[in-house]
Amino acid sequence: MAENISQRYELRLRAHPRILADIRRAVGARLRLWGREELISAAGMCVTELLSNVHKHAASPECVLTLENLPHGIHAAVSDTESGLPVVKEPDFLSESGRGMFLLSKTAHDWGTDLTPTGKTVWFTLRAEAVEP
Repeated sequence: MAENISQRYELRLRAHPRILADIRRAVGARLRLWGREELISAAGMCVTELLSNVHKHAASPECVLTLENLPHGIHAAVSDTESGLPVVKEPDFLSESGRGMFLLSKTAHDWGTDLTPTGKTVWFTLRAEAVEP
């Protein structure tokens, strides 16, 4: 008998550097449950970047992390109350910060932003690679 595992996961949280390791573990656990182990590292990095941006740039740390299991991979999004959109800039590799959205743009198969009535949502998709038997 097949298990009925939800293909959508939502977590309301307050973005802060202290919780990022816990959030990465929660993302990893959900992806393992979905059989998406190969995406755990990339998803953890991308989610960490989005939550770090909420902490650094949004007036309120309140946000919602959403993960969806798709036939071809996963879709993840972070919604917050800030209308300012993230900027991808050519990184200064000697700088302590400013590389996150560049790394996300090079890691995710697709990403974007959507303005919402209450702020914005920044999302990304990661595709699962076909595994040969």
